[in-house]
Amino acid sequence: MRKSHARPISDRHRALLQRIREEGYVDAVSLARELEVDGSTIRRDLAQLTRAGLIRRTHGGALTAEPGAAIDTPYEDRRRTNLAAKKKIARAAADLVHDGQIVILDNGSTTFQIAVELRRKRNLTILTNDLLIAMRTAGHPTNRLHMAGGVLLDTVYTLVGPATVAAFSGIHADWAFMGAEGIDAAGGITNINVIEIPIKHAMMAAAAMTVFVADRSKFGKLALATVCPISEADLILTDDTLPEEQRGAFGDRLRCV
Repeated sequence: MRKSHARPISDRHRALLQRIREEGYVDAVSLARELEVDGSTIRRDLAQLTRAGLIRRTHGGALTAEPGAAIDTPYEDRRRTNLAAKKKIARAAADLVHDGQIVILDNGSTTFQIAVELRRKRNLTILTNDLLIAMRTAGHPTNRLHMAGGVLLDTVYTLVGPATVAAFSGIHADWAFMGAEGIDAAGGITNINVIEIPIKHAMMAAAAMTVFVADRSKFGKLALATVCPISEADLILTDDTLPEEQRGAFGDRLRCV
C-alpha cells in the first residue's frame, strides 16, 4: 500500500475552514493542490464540513457558512428601508456621471437606485455583479451592460467568487459606486460578510474614482469585515439627515445630499 503523506484529517479540516473563512469562497481544485490530497478526499472533507453546518457547498467549491458571515437581511427588506434617502443619494451619484463614461456598480439597494437614475444617461458602459441591477440596466437603447460571473448568493441576488474578482481585472472605469454596511471615522468602511471583500477591492482598483453610498443609518457602525479605511474613499455620499456632529471627522470627502 502506498504510504500517504497527507496531514491528519483534523488538521486538514482546520486548514480548510481557515482558507474558506479568509477567502469567503474557495474552489475544490485549489484546495486539493494546496493541501496535497486528491480531489475525492477534498470532496469528502467538504461534505463532512457541510453536514456540520460549517460551510456551504457550491458547484466546484465552498462558501463560508459562519453566522457572522451570512447576509441576514432579505433584499426586499433592505430595498424598502430608508428608500427616500437612497433615492436622493442615487440622484446625486448619477449627477456625477457624464455620458459615455464607464461605471462599476457594487451590489446593494442604494446602488440599485443609482442604476435606475443612470437610465437617463447615454452611451454608458455599466459593470456589475448584482443580478437585479443588471436587469434594471438591460434594454437601455444606448447603455451597455457587462455582467460579472460567479456563484450566486441567493438572498441578495449577487454573484461572488474568483470568477467575479477576475471580471474586474484589467478594467479601467471612471467610477465605482460602492455600498457599505458600516461607515465609521475610526473603524473605516465595513461589510457584513467576508465573501465580497475581494470583489470590492477589485472594483475599487479598477476605478479612477471610488464613491461609497450609504444612508445615515450606516454611520457610526462597524460590520464584520473591513473593506478599507476612510482615506481610500474619494467621496462618501449620504443623506442630509446625518447629524452635524458626525460629519466633521470625515472631512471634505463627505457629501450630504
